[in-house]
Amino acid sequence: MRAPTGADPDRRDRMSYEGKFPRGLVVRLFAYLVAGHLFAAFLYLLFALGAE
Repeated sequence: MRAPTGADPDRRDRMSYEGKFPRGLVVRLFAYLVAGHLFAAFLYLLFALGAE
């Protein structure tokens, strides 16, 4: 049997992947943030105009 001579090559790939978010998650999060802020602005406008 041969002794292991260094880091597992798959380990490097896993370590670099663990620090990143999947691209689909980032896009979805950005879309939800934009949609949420637009909805909040609409509600604010609705109540601001309704209070007059």
